[in-house]
Amino acid sequence: VQLQASGGGLVQPGGSLRLSCAASGSSFSVGIMGWYRQAPGKQRELVVSRNRGGITTYANSVKGRFTISRDNAKNTVYLQMNSLEPDDTAVYYCNAAIALDRIDYRAYWGQGTQVTVSS
Repeated sequence: VQLQASGGGLVQPGGSLRLSCAASGSSFSVGIMGWYRQAPGKQRELVVSRNRGGITTYANSVKGRFTISRDNAKNTVYLQMNSLEPDDTAVYYCNAAIALDRIDYRAYWGQGTQVTVSS
């Protein structure tokens, strides 16, 4: 099973970007999906997570600006980022709890995608 993320880039302050992350492979089930980020010199932090039922947790710093959505049929999660600020600059990582046997869920990580907010 792999997580493939895409959509990062360079954007000016106040701009928008949309990240996507898809889980692919065979015979697996997906629980919570979400996004983390890591800025230079800082620890990786949760940005937002969403379970299959729609329960969502946002970091305070992104509430009202970022929106997560999820397509359970496609095992894909999206992150719409609006009103981006320089402090949002970081490598963003997709994360998912995945079970190969539908019982034992383990954390999987996608490759990071760079988001740079700068004028």
